Amino acid sequence: MSNVSPIGVFDSGYGGLTVLKSIIEKLPSYDYIYFGDNARAPYGNRSFDTVYEYTLQSVKWLLQKGCPLIILACNTASAKALRSIQQNDLPTLGPDKRVLGVIRPSAEVIGKYSKTNQIGILGTNGTVESMSYPLEIEKFFPEINVFQHACPLWVPLVENNEYSSPGADYFIKKDVDELLNKSADIDTILLACTHYPLLAGKIKRYIPENVQLMSQGEIVAASLDDYLHRHPEIEEKCSKSGQIQFYTTDSVKDFDKHSAIFFGRPVKSVHVDLVS
Repeated sequence: MSNVSPIGVFDSGYGGLTVLKSIIEKLPSYDYIYFGDNARAPYGNRSFDTVYEYTLQSVKWLLQKGCPLIILACNTASAKALRSIQQNDLPTLGPDKRVLGVIRPSAEVIGKYSKTNQIGILGTNGTVESMSYPLEIEKFFPEINVFQHACPLWVPLVENNEYSSPGADYFIKKDVDELLNKSADIDTILLACTHYPLLAGKIKRYIPENVQLMSQGEIVAASLDDYLHRHPEIEEKCSKSGQIQFYTTDSVKDFDKHSAIFFGRPVKSVHVDLVS
């Protein structure tokens, strides 16, 4: 991928591939690099400092690969590291580069889908504990009440290919019930983890028919399209030859096998050793 300036998409594992898939469907002409820090995933239960350190290493690597724009397609990284990287690191690393997350785009639109002004958030421990979604949603929809619930077992279910097993139903129903018990008027639920779309079929079994279930892929893709139109100085730096490359910090064999589930087509990755 020499002499190109791809859009970088980063996640701690595989989930960001659901976002990349939606972005490519919306914006197929651009070049992309997907980088999964699978060797250190999941990030959901790690401290703020650790997530920041790992995410910054990954952002630096993507900048070195020539990315003028990087999407943190990871809710935990967006919650725990994005602001520090934007404010403290990017001015030195690349003042003409941009790093964006997935929380703000979701917060900007989620209120439009609720008629009761009662929204549920399902996410990892890290995302929920950061309070990023209630804080961001309040900026755009101060009338909205946000109810959160952490689902720490959902990512392992997906990453271990157990998401379609009967055993997964117990944990999914348990977590969905706990969220809905916080308010009988929740009519919109946001899947605030990019792994969770693979569980959507099961989740829908345990929510009322009038409750909308929202995934982030299409939201982030539409937001990125809008961003590139509003920022031609960034858009013109992004090369367009429809190339996609995949990198992982873990086994390429495992990455390629699991990634096809998230991305919807075969993936061939390259191994990367991150150095602090």
